[in-house]
Parts: sequence; C-alpha cells; structure tokens
Amino acid sequence: MTPDDLLPVSGGEFLMGQADGRDEERPPHRVTLAPFRLCRYQVTNADYDHFRKATLREKSEYRDRPEFCDPAQPVVAVNWFDAVAFCHWQGEQWNLHLRLPTEAEWEFAARGGFAQRLYPWGDELPAIAADRWRHGPEPVALGEPNGYGLFDLCQNVHEWCSDWYDPGYYTVAPSDNPQGPEHGKRRASRGGAWRHHIKVSRCAARSSIPPEFRYSDYGFRVAAGM
Repeated sequence: MTPDDLLPVSGGEFLMGQADGRDEERPPHRVTLAPFRLCRYQVTNADYDHFRKATLREKSEYRDRPEFCDPAQPVVAVNWFDAVAFCHWQGEQWNLHLRLPTEAEWEFAARGGFAQRLYPWGDELPAIAADRWRHGPEPVALGEPNGYGLFDLCQNVHEWCSDWYDPGYYTVAPSDNPQGPEHGKRRASRGGAWRHHIKVSRCAARSSIPPEFRYSDYGFRVAAGM
C-alpha cells in the first residue's frame, strides 16, 4: 500500500439506507458528503506487518495459520483500536492524516457512483463459486473494481468504520457529513465476510461489534480527506 492507493471519491448527495432493507437501514435519507479518499484495497497482512513490527505489537492468533498467512490477504483479527492505531502510524509515515471511513463514506463509496445500486456491481447477487472463501479470506483485488476503482467492498472481510453504532441513528442523523452517534457500546462495520453463509452484503447493510473484539472475518481499509 502506498499513498497512490488512496483513490479520490467525489462526494456529493446520495440516498443512504434501503427502504426494503433491515430495520437499522431505515429510513432512507439524503446525505451530503465532502470529497474524500479511500484506499483501493483492504489493509493486507504485509501492510499490517510493517506497523506491527515497528510498534512491537503481537501477531494475531491467525497470522501464521495456512488459511490466513498470505501477505496479500487482508489482515484479520484486529480490533477497532488496532485499526485506528494503524491509521495513525501509517499516516505519520506518509505525512497524511489517515483514518477509518465513516459509515456514510463507506456506503457512498461502495455504490461506485451509481445511485441506489444494491451491490457495487449492480442489483443482482452473483453466483458464488463453491471453492471461494471456504476457509478464509481471499487475497485482495482478485475481482473487478467498482466505479471508483475500489476492490472487495461488500465481500472478503467486514471493515471497521469510525462511527459508534446505533440501530436507530438514521432517524436523527444530520444530512451533512454524518459522523455517527457521540457515544455507544459497539463500533460500526460494513461489508460481507468469508465466514458468513451469504458471503456478499448489500451496500446499505450495517453491522457492528464491540470495539475490543477481534474476529477472523474483521479487517479494515484506510481513508483520508482530500
């Protein structure tokens, strides 16, 4: 990963949420975002190893397992605090302010510039080959990018977002650059994951876990302002 992998996302207005989705995805509401940048890839084992060794962090319990050890696979079993610390450290190396994306930024980017698409590629759930994601995530960027040039959104691993999570937040969220609730017990995450029966999520689908948890299907990607 290099600074060139931070791709521009135009920002603008979009309809966030899904009227016929789950309760926490409603009501759909107009959101306006400032332009931002998002990494084309999920943070990989190779990326995270540089940070981990520089900061003397322990390896995750999955790092050396055959199903998870490819340097090009997304790093997993990092909690929200680990992800934020990586953003700070990598930002210092690049002289940039890196951070996790907000839920609104993530959903806007996942849609790839196409309003109300269910998935980054269109409205149909693709047929998943039987040998995909059987025992772990795939190396990043094996498929096609979306309209913004971003890979693996809505699949591979869940991605941490910066926001606290509230299932009712959409009823009170501001229309301009929403940052999530001020407090909470769980942090928001987005995207599908290899460990699920249905491997691919819709762009509007929301998820969350407590920020201290480390799961084998949780990773992240980095964002920055323009």
